[in-house]
Amino acid sequence: MKLFLLTALTMTAFASNSLLNRIGVAEYGMHPLDFAVIRVAAGALMLWALVLPRRAAYPPMRTGKRLAGAVALTMYMLGFSWAYISLDAGLGALILFGVLQVVIFGWAVMGGQRVPALRWLGAAIALAGLCVLLWPSGAAAVPLGGAIAMSIAAVGWAAYTLLGRGETDALGVSAGNFLLCLPFVLAGSILSNSHAMTPRGVLVAVVAGAVTSGLGYALWYRVLPGLPSTLAGIAQLSVPVIAVAAGVLLLNEPLTLRLIIASALVLSGIGVSLLARR
Repeated sequence: MKLFLLTALTMTAFASNSLLNRIGVAEYGMHPLDFAVIRVAAGALMLWALVLPRRAAYPPMRTGKRLAGAVALTMYMLGFSWAYISLDAGLGALILFGVLQVVIFGWAVMGGQRVPALRWLGAAIALAGLCVLLWPSGAAAVPLGGAIAMSIAAVGWAAYTLLGRGETDALGVSAGNFLLCLPFVLAGSILSNSHAMTPRGVLVAVVAGAVTSGLGYALWYRVLPGLPSTLAGIAQLSVPVIAVAAGVLLLNEPLTLRLIIASALVLSGIGVSLLARR
């Protein structure tokens, strides 16, 4: 039950990230890459403020695994930001979590892990629910550049998730990852040569970085050792549903039959996957 509650809290933090990103960029006029830089910087400051006073040893910063975690986080942050310059929110989330499932399940199979049939079924049901929720209406074209950027983000986040399974110091490792990620994200923002900041947008980016990203990602590394990698991937399919539901409650977005059906499918798929674990 403790693992379930911590995982649910982590998914809520991830969904809040999507909501705050939407508010900061769409409503307050932040450029996506500037938002990403402030988000990573705020996350690094928050995590190191918690790590420095403790008596435990500081996290090692020069290991290959630490660099790999920083590169994976950078791929996610930059790919996510670049993708949403041309993709709408629903299509972007569908590509992100669809590719994420392919990478995580593919890695599990290639690594010789036995994936129960119920977990395959649960993943299929949950992914179908996500398609019902996010599939674009009409014959809108998919921007190739945005789709590639979001696919890169998905691969980066899958790698970041898989790297976290063997970590024992969730807070310290996350602090190291964020600090090493910051120069890469800053370089990406500078190279984009397109900047837009607003006071409200900066405030939203700070909250997203310090709380829902920094602390949220550290909590994710805390729960990952207790989850099979495939179940960790399936659980993340709940994030768009939580984000859309929050949009209904907080941003007065419409509650539709499509949202209700999709939510039921996603939650049912996650439930079936939990039965496989049991």
